Amino acid sequence: MSEKTNETAHMLEKIIHPLQPRIAIILGSGLGGLSHHIDIHQEIPYSNIPHFPVSTVEGHAGTLIVGRFGGKDILALNGRFHYYEGYSTREATFPIRVFQALGIRTLLVSNAAGGLNPSFRIGDLMVITDHINLISDNPLRGANVPPGPRFPDMSNAYSPQLITKAKEIAAQHGIPLREGIYLADAGPCYETPAEYRMYRLLGGDAVGMSTVPEIIVARHCNMECFGISVITNSGQQCAAVSHQEVKDAADKVCPIMNLLFQELIASL
Repeated sequence: MSEKTNETAHMLEKIIHPLQPRIAIILGSGLGGLSHHIDIHQEIPYSNIPHFPVSTVEGHAGTLIVGRFGGKDILALNGRFHYYEGYSTREATFPIRVFQALGIRTLLVSNAAGGLNPSFRIGDLMVITDHINLISDNPLRGANVPPGPRFPDMSNAYSPQLITKAKEIAAQHGIPLREGIYLADAGPCYETPAEYRMYRLLGGDAVGMSTVPEIIVARHCNMECFGISVITNSGQQCAAVSHQEVKDAADKVCPIMNLLFQELIASL
């Protein structure tokens, strides 16, 4: 893995220069519109990057963006990779290892999620304070990748400092923010009503099919992490849901997400 990581990082270093990004963003389903607010230096299709997976999900552009956002040099994955696409979680989180090799120290992630908390409504933004991992394939399984520890601590997977900053920014702009626990399952099926009820009993406030493997690897790489979910459908309604509806709901809150991420990055 390290040989592939180094090869990919070496190729990207030439493209990124003279920028020196220390912050990376992962844009989830329907949230690619945020990329339009980035001052783009380069945009590279995943298919042109050695050893990178290729995103197969509608609504994920499948490009690595190099640019400036919030007054800082950044990298952005415009579309992520999922276990349900057939990748192992190690393969799906390969870009995080590359980010580490490129000097990234802070990772911001976004996703679309189903609401489990009965007080949540479609269109709410939920700051992730913790997670529950129900994806059976842990990305750290197998030989340990140095310099990360064999048994990394996950007690502060989501940075309390970044959460506090995000809440302050939201308050300044009158943006209502929820807080809660994100539960990740393997997908790709949307959950049954019984599964929604079970996940709520387990302590989840929102459920999705991504993010947790990325955070696990990022913490193993000693990155400071921040995550936010857009509540795009509700388990309480027990209604049929489609991927298009998820994308449409995410599109509506994209301007708010842009403002929040931009000012959060500017504050770092």
